[in-house]
Amino acid sequence: MDAPAPTPLDAPEPIARARAFWGDLGLPGLLDVHVHFLPPPIERAVWQVFDDAGPLIGREWPIRYRQPVAERVQLLRDLGVRRFPTLPYAHKPGVATFLNDWSRTFAAETPEVWWSGTAYPEPDAVDYLAPLVERGLRLVKLHQQVGGYLLDDRHFDAVWDLLAATGTPVLVHAGSGPVGTEFTGPESLGRVLERWPDLTVIVAHLGAPESVAFAEIARRHESVYLDTSMAVSPFFGEHFDPEVVPLLADLQPRVLFGSDFPTLPFAYADQLDALAALGLGEDWLRDVCWHNAAALFDEPEPVPALQEQTAQ
Repeated sequence: MDAPAPTPLDAPEPIARARAFWGDLGLPGLLDVHVHFLPPPIERAVWQVFDDAGPLIGREWPIRYRQPVAERVQLLRDLGVRRFPTLPYAHKPGVATFLNDWSRTFAAETPEVWWSGTAYPEPDAVDYLAPLVERGLRLVKLHQQVGGYLLDDRHFDAVWDLLAATGTPVLVHAGSGPVGTEFTGPESLGRVLERWPDLTVIVAHLGAPESVAFAEIARRHESVYLDTSMAVSPFFGEHFDPEVVPLLADLQPRVLFGSDFPTLPFAYADQLDALAALGLGEDWLRDVCWHNAAALFDEPEPVPALQEQTAQ
């Protein structure tokens, strides 16, 4: 099936369409592994990069979701997103602790949030990350493109030791979309996994445009997952390699739904329609949108959608 035409930016939010998507699948909602909430000054700076369509963006990218934080959280609830991270990412040395402190407070105040943090390849990276992991950090985010580093930077060695030993997942923006740099691509992740083969890794955006290469890495390493954020949307279409679709079918237990909310240039529901348009079936959609993340993050088993409707 083909995905419906994108929702116009100024159109009302199609909340009912998003809820019908997961309700028709018999799910209690969505688990979204790729959501960003950042400290206000850093969020403004990130949005300015998108507004400028600069060298790391490479195209016009209007952001649909610019509401105040409380309204954005409520919108995710209204859409049926039951759990989501904040995914801070350090873009230079010395900012990770600020981001991690803010993210920890946000998670403590927002019950749906998987507490997430970040690191940068700097000498004290494991020193500030280890206490957070000990206290229950659920997810680490790294962004090679923005940070300008390779994943096998020697300053990450102790971080990989820590995350591999504790089973803490790391979500990496390693693919070259939307604009590749000397730091993007599958090579440095491959080298890391040669040394830490049990490291739990989530590759953001299916690793687009190198999705096939990242899917092959996932086939070789059972602890590597792929998140779908942006990668299957028509907006990101030039980065989408259709040859990855049968690989996504084979990797059904390790594909995770992600949205990249709030920096979306289209409605949240549009991305759900694009997932369905891959034609991989309802069982695949149920696993991708709930079961796989529920297993990875030890969430409760889903209950019938009717139970939620009865409780309202």
